[in-house]
Amino acid sequence: MNNKIMVSVAPVDASAGRAVPEEIAEDVLKCAELGAAMVHLHVRELDGSLTKDITLLEKTIDLIRKESDIIIEASTGGVSSLTIEERCAPLYSAKVEACSLNVGSVNLGKAVYLNPIDDVRYCVSEIKRTGKKPEVEVFEIGMIHTMKELQKEFSLPSPLLFAIVLGHEGAAPATIEALQAMRSFIPSDAVWGITHAHRADNRIFQAALALGAKTVRAGFEDSYYIKEGKTAKKNYEIIANLVQEMETLGYEPMTASEARSFLGIQEP
Repeated sequence: MNNKIMVSVAPVDASAGRAVPEEIAEDVLKCAELGAAMVHLHVRELDGSLTKDITLLEKTIDLIRKESDIIIEASTGGVSSLTIEERCAPLYSAKVEACSLNVGSVNLGKAVYLNPIDDVRYCVSEIKRTGKKPEVEVFEIGMIHTMKELQKEFSLPSPLLFAIVLGHEGAAPATIEALQAMRSFIPSDAVWGITHAHRADNRIFQAALALGAKTVRAGFEDSYYIKEGKTAKKNYEIIANLVQEMETLGYEPMTASEARSFLGIQEP
């Protein structure tokens, strides 16, 4: 599995004002055919706004699951006025296998992404209780330290999965130096991957793979970039180019089954 990488697609741009289950599912299914093993979904209304109502999320999952075994990851985050209890709504869906976990507050542009520690502890406890696989999204080094301390308290199943998130205004920059610094804080018994917000090239992806990243996330939630001078109209265009570039570097995309085995997620 040394050269196998889990490709994750985050298909919905939060500012697009549109989150139609049929459109999302069609795009995600093509991404899965091209090598994506996980899909990252938020709980949204048709207009793209975040909500506690998981009706459309489950409709989207049903459409995807009819034709694909791609891992379903739901977000427990996003900048909104939702309470932590409302943000945890997708944890109680049997159709959701994994979830994002945010363990600290951070500036994201002009917005403040609030994750007070009491809310974080509540979310971690519900993740453990419902048996979902968390992906810990870390925007700063301090968040990695916080997760290490939380692991002592909650003993989540191994391996812990971290996503180093770079490129948001107000958070860790998308530089090789920041990537190396954050990578150095990841526990040796954990696995990690890369998310590059506002991506305009693939050099951070390439550097992360060289440093041992096992997951790479791409899609409209982070950037429309495909390659120099070209942006995507559909997510599958991004995934197709990403997989092609990975293969050129000697890496192969994990299948969904391989990714489940690697992360300790039971088959659906």
